[in-house]
Amino acid sequence: MSGSQKLSLSQKQIQKLSPQQIQLMKLIQIPIALLEQRIKQEIEENPVLEVDDFGSELTLNEDPSIVKEQDDNEEFDDIIQDYDFDEFSGNIKSEQEYLDTDNQEVNSVQDIYESDFQERFYDSEDNDDNSYKYNANNYSHDDQTTFAPYSVKKTFQEQLYEQLGTITLTDIQTSIAKIIIGNIDDSGYLERDVIDIVNDLSFYYNINVEKTEVDEVLHLIQGFEPLGIGARNLKECLTIQLKNKDQEKQSIEDALKIINLCYEEFTKKHYDKIRKKLDIDEHNLKEAIDEILKLNPKPGNSLAETNYSDSLYIIPDFIVNYSDGEFDITLNSKNSPDLKINKKYSEMLEQFSTSKTKNKEAILFIKQKIESARWFIEALNQRQNTLLKTIYAIVDYQKEYFKDGDETKLEPMILKDIALDVDLDISTISRVVSSKFVQTHFGTFSLKKFFSESLSTDSGEEVSTNKIKKILQDCINNEDKSSPLPDEQLVILLKQKGFNIARRTVAKYRDVLGIPVARLRKEL
Repeated sequence: MSGSQKLSLSQKQIQKLSPQQIQLMKLIQIPIALLEQRIKQEIEENPVLEVDDFGSELTLNEDPSIVKEQDDNEEFDDIIQDYDFDEFSGNIKSEQEYLDTDNQEVNSVQDIYESDFQERFYDSEDNDDNSYKYNANNYSHDDQTTFAPYSVKKTFQEQLYEQLGTITLTDIQTSIAKIIIGNIDDSGYLERDVIDIVNDLSFYYNINVEKTEVDEVLHLIQGFEPLGIGARNLKECLTIQLKNKDQEKQSIEDALKIINLCYEEFTKKHYDKIRKKLDIDEHNLKEAIDEILKLNPKPGNSLAETNYSDSLYIIPDFIVNYSDGEFDITLNSKNSPDLKINKKYSEMLEQFSTSKTKNKEAILFIKQKIESARWFIEALNQRQNTLLKTIYAIVDYQKEYFKDGDETKLEPMILKDIALDVDLDISTISRVVSSKFVQTHFGTFSLKKFFSESLSTDSGEEVSTNKIKKILQDCINNEDKSSPLPDEQLVILLKQKGFNIARRTVAKYRDVLGIPVARLRKEL
């Protein structure tokens, strides 16, 4: 033989997640705002599950697979009839497999997405998510408001179409107007060039028009409320709004000159160049700038505020109160009713098992549904325990901050710190932190806010990067707005406070805080 093949035995250890573990991990990651829908879905798919004592809190769709009251086996037989057992039996375990199934708790699993998670959150020194804060102080212990993500109102385009109906147009002009409105983005700007709209009308609608005809209709739409709608850029948007103000006012006249003749200088806040170019004094320049700053740079947002609620409601997953030197920590279970297994199915299983003519398909069907229900209930309980252990550890780690909300008291804290404290995997803590919010007596915040890297001060003390960002924010808030501090001077200020930070780090933190460079912070 020209070659030979070798046979060898090798042994390797691999870890696979069971369906129960995957289910638990998914439930841990779900925020309280979405948990109710997930429970409803499970109840609809599994007739064995039912709400315990709080059934009225869930509004379930009418579905024959949802068991509400079963007085006899005939109704159950109707449910069984809805399932194709020939197709279903391929996914059913044997009776012995069900008897051998372990119901052990899942405390820690290796995340199958570990590398992706580390890149996104844990090992990234440049992670900026921690700096964002979401305030929502309109919650209390007795708050029973039912939250909805959006208000059901007229769409952005519908409101513009209504205004379109108030003016007289030809059929062709109406078609042009509808195309224009359809190309206006959420900020209120026209996304496409006029010549492209001309081509669209010709190609898609067989309507041949000149560019001037589209310009004429666009000019009409730009007169709709709010003013500035349909502008092609910020300069045009501001000009439209200024032209609809009192033209006899000197400040309005000067503001139009600034936008039309000194727009680039205005965007860069080169006020001295504007004064020299327009030959106006500082007082008139300040009044003109004030007029411009009153304008709406995104007119579409005005319609969006009437279209939807200002933002998604934040429903806190945890509630932390501090009084008389003690913390009261609770898990928000408002949207998580208790579940139980319908006893009638256990009785039916016993009846089928003891009957002379056993229906094996029905027996296996009931067994799987009961087992699935147990897994789901246990996963919900484990989710609750995991979330509580995590929030207790976070509050204990940041207890000085949770007393009064002083951000300078935030301690450096990474996911690994909490994982070691509660003896869980880092990936599990990551899922707990993801999309979760905590309500305190000083506001409601994302859990990610409390995690940050550390930096050493000149004295060797380890401090949170969040603390440094707060001090940087205070320095900028207290600066002379007529002569803002450049990054080099901010470095000196922070060094005087004991934080030896490079200029590029100060620039990075400033960008994270949404603060522009010194030149753009200048005010007259």
